[in-house]
Amino acid sequence: MKIHEYQAKRILEKFDVPVPRGETANTPEEAEQIYKRLGTDVVVVKAQIHAGGRGKGGGVKLARSAAEARDFAKAMLGMKLVTHQTGPEGKEVLKVLIEEGLPIKQELYIGVVIDRASECPVVMACSEGGVEIEEVAFRSPEKILKAYVDRAVGFLPFQARRLAYGIGLKGKEAQGCASFLLKLYKAFESCDASLAEINPLVVTKDERVIALDAKINFDDNALFRHKDFPVLRDLSEEEPLEIEASKYDLNYIKLDGEVGCMVNGAGLAMATMDLVKLAGSMPANFLDVGGTASVERVAAAFRILMSDPNVKAVLVNIFGGIVRCDRVAGGIIEAMKHVEVKVPVVTRLQGTNAAEARELLNQSDFPFLVAEGLAEAANKVVQSLK
Repeated sequence: MKIHEYQAKRILEKFDVPVPRGETANTPEEAEQIYKRLGTDVVVVKAQIHAGGRGKGGGVKLARSAAEARDFAKAMLGMKLVTHQTGPEGKEVLKVLIEEGLPIKQELYIGVVIDRASECPVVMACSEGGVEIEEVAFRSPEKILKAYVDRAVGFLPFQARRLAYGIGLKGKEAQGCASFLLKLYKAFESCDASLAEINPLVVTKDERVIALDAKINFDDNALFRHKDFPVLRDLSEEEPLEIEASKYDLNYIKLDGEVGCMVNGAGLAMATMDLVKLAGSMPANFLDVGGTASVERVAAAFRILMSDPNVKAVLVNIFGGIVRCDRVAGGIIEAMKHVEVKVPVVTRLQGTNAAEARELLNQSDFPFLVAEGLAEAANKVVQSLK
């Protein structure tokens, strides 16, 4: 689950992580009043969307008067902000963050993520901040320093100091950065975050270390432990079909292709998408209906697939391990009675009672294209597009 920058900073404040003073505005008039309350010569007006690269798209402006703050907010609110992460359609700006300007001496990068290979959190630091960290990783990977965290003992002070000195800080600045890192990691761990990224982390001319920007993503599987986090979710930032899928606990991600994929199991879903592309088309989505593939879930999955105008054919690929294939086939047939499906549907069911499942599908009133192998199913669904 993603949240906005201003929400991330309010959370960080609870862990004593230094952030700039600021408030959010929904109208130009509010932005003007916030400028006056902050009492600084310069404020930063920042569009709040779930995407990076806002500055290049015109979503970050420096205002040197209350009138300028109002005008910038007026220009941003309601605009479709396009960045390299939003796609050409952009995202609508509904809120802006007004923050005090800071006397910046240096920009750095700090991040905490879960490293899947080592199965532990990793704290990263880089002397180049304010730029896309992916570019630095590609161009100069040696500049990104890492400290792997043993969950039994946590992130230790010596690791924080090593990172701070490693990115070129000294004296009070290094001490401030080490302290910042320890507090950031505490926030990351306490919130069950999957990502906590500060880009840029700035060192000011008076030697303070402050999070100029902040990004936090939560682990969805841990949200039950944080009852106050779901209210931070901004549905306007999410794909409508993905919101609908979440109501049925379906793992759905919309893509740009034309073959709707309905699969049980994330690994099988990825393999299915690969074979669709290998056969000559593109998947329209990632959709994992889970191990049970019940009638309700299958019906909901069909409704979601049919709501996507890009879907020209559907590939149902189910492995009957936890649930029998004939029961899944019955669920698919029953679901088709409740959802209008106007595109070809290719089915491939393997596992327990697979032969009985194929028989049920062939004898049904629906013109299923039944396949046995995965490659055969992928080729059939691509052929059906023609």
